Amino acid sequence: MELPGLGEHCSERACQQLDFLPLRCDACGEVFCKDHIRYDDHECSSTYKKNVQVPVCPLCNAPVPVQRGEIPDVVVGAHMDKDCKYNPAQQKQRIFTNKCLKPGCKRKEMMKVLCEQCGGNFCIKHRHPLDHDCKGSSRPMSKAGHAALRASQTAFKSMGAIGVPSNGSLQHNRCR
Repeated sequence: MELPGLGEHCSERACQQLDFLPLRCDACGEVFCKDHIRYDDHECSSTYKKNVQVPVCPLCNAPVPVQRGEIPDVVVGAHMDKDCKYNPAQQKQRIFTNKCLKPGCKRKEMMKVLCEQCGGNFCIKHRHPLDHDCKGSSRPMSKAGHAALRASQTAFKSMGAIGVPSNGSLQHNRCR
């Protein structure tokens, strides 16, 4: 043999293959070839250290601790009988419960969208004071809000410069 110091033999008694890229089992620490590295393939005696699975209750989705030697199905069944916090009414709870207060709107939102001026609950479409004809306190607006309000009001009042007819094409309204 030219390179006798390279590689290691598989620890599986029936295999003993010389492997140049051996793999070490993380549970028992023995060296195995690629065919015997899985816990089941080499009948690992230390599987309980690494191969831990925790069953989950199918009703409440809570992990159920199982001691070594116990049957998981029996332990989960006992949990469902005694400790399970499953609430069948919880499934019927509605998510979209916040109804829009704008007259005629039937939309509901998952979260409350409150108007800063009147305190009413509105949908996303009617959340701004201009969109729901807010009658709330006339609190001072920010400069940007005031400028946007002034710009929208002047655009509606001064339709003399540019008008949009019903066919959608823009035309100039100046006399020539």
